[in-house]
Amino acid sequence: MQIILANPRGLCAGVIRAIDIVNKLINKYKKKIYIKHEIVHNKFIVNKLKQKGVIFVEKISNVPQGEIIIFSAHGVSKKDKKEAKIKNLKIFDATCPLVLKIHSKVIQASKKGKEVILIGHSGHPEVIGTMGQYTNNNAGIYLIQTTKDIKKLKVKNEQNLKFVTQTTLSVENTNYIVKKLKKKYPEIKNSNKNDICYATTNRQKAVKILSKKTDIVIVIGSRNSSNANRLAEIVHNLGNNVKLVDNEKDVKKSWFKNIKKIGITSGASTPEILVNQVIKKLLTFGIKDIKEIYGKKEEISFKIPKKIDLVNLTI
Repeated sequence: MQIILANPRGLCAGVIRAIDIVNKLINKYKKKIYIKHEIVHNKFIVNKLKQKGVIFVEKISNVPQGEIIIFSAHGVSKKDKKEAKIKNLKIFDATCPLVLKIHSKVIQASKKGKEVILIGHSGHPEVIGTMGQYTNNNAGIYLIQTTKDIKKLKVKNEQNLKFVTQTTLSVENTNYIVKKLKKKYPEIKNSNKNDICYATTNRQKAVKILSKKTDIVIVIGSRNSSNANRLAEIVHNLGNNVKLVDNEKDVKKSWFKNIKKIGITSGASTPEILVNQVIKKLLTFGIKDIKEIYGKKEEISFKIPKKIDLVNLTI
C-alpha cells in the first residue's frame, strides 16, 4: 500500500493567527481567559487550550465582569460585541480577516438599506456572526442553504439586493446556488463570485486531485468543522471511499482491505501533528511508501494585532 498526501492541507492563515492570539494572551496575562465559542473547530486545539486554563463559553453573559474575552476566528455579532463592552470585558478579536471582510460588506449594505442574501449553513457561528452585522429594520438579511430556499425566498425589493457567502462552503455547490440566485434575481450584486476563502478553495482543488489517484481518502478534521466536512463530501460525490476522522484513534485497519493507495488530507483547522499521528498508525499496518502531491504554495499570513505583545508560542 502507498500513502499519498494532499497539498495544500491543514492550517490556514486565519486559524494560525487565532491560535497565536490566544497563546500570546495566555503568556501575557497569566490569568483566566474566556473565548466566545471554540477558537477554531478542532478538538485537539480546543483541548490543548483548555489544559492551559482557557474557558470556552457560548454566551457573553457567562463571562464575569471585567475579565478577558477573545472572539473566535468565526466572528461574533454586533450584539455580542455590545454586551462585552457593557460588561467592561477586555476584548480581543481573533476573527479571521477574511470573515471580517464579509462583515464589512454586510454592514455597508445595512447602512445603505440594501437587502442581503447570505449563503451558508444555519447555526454555524460564522453565519450567526455575519447575520448579526445587519441592523437595518427597514430592509433585511436572509439565509439560504440550498436552491430550494431560493424558490421560497421573498424579498422586499428585487432591484436592491446583494449576496455574500460563508467562507468554508463547497466551491462547486456554492457556484451552482449563485447561478440559480442570479437567475431569480438578475440585478443582485456582489463584488466577487463568492466569498469562499483561499484555503477552502485550495484544499478542495487538492482533494479532487487526490481522490482520482487513490482508492480511499482519509480526511482529518473534527465533526463540527465545516471545511473538513466539505472535503469529505467532495470525495464522496466523486464516488470514492472517504473517512472523516478526528485523529489516529479513529483509523481502522479493516478499512484498507484490497486497498492499494490511501489518500490523506486535512481541514483548515487541523494541525499537522494529527496528520503525522495518522501516518504513524498507518505505518504499523505495513505501509512503507509515502509520497506527497505537488500543490499550490500558500504564502498568505495575517498579522497579530499590535496591542498584543509578540511571543513565540505555538500549540
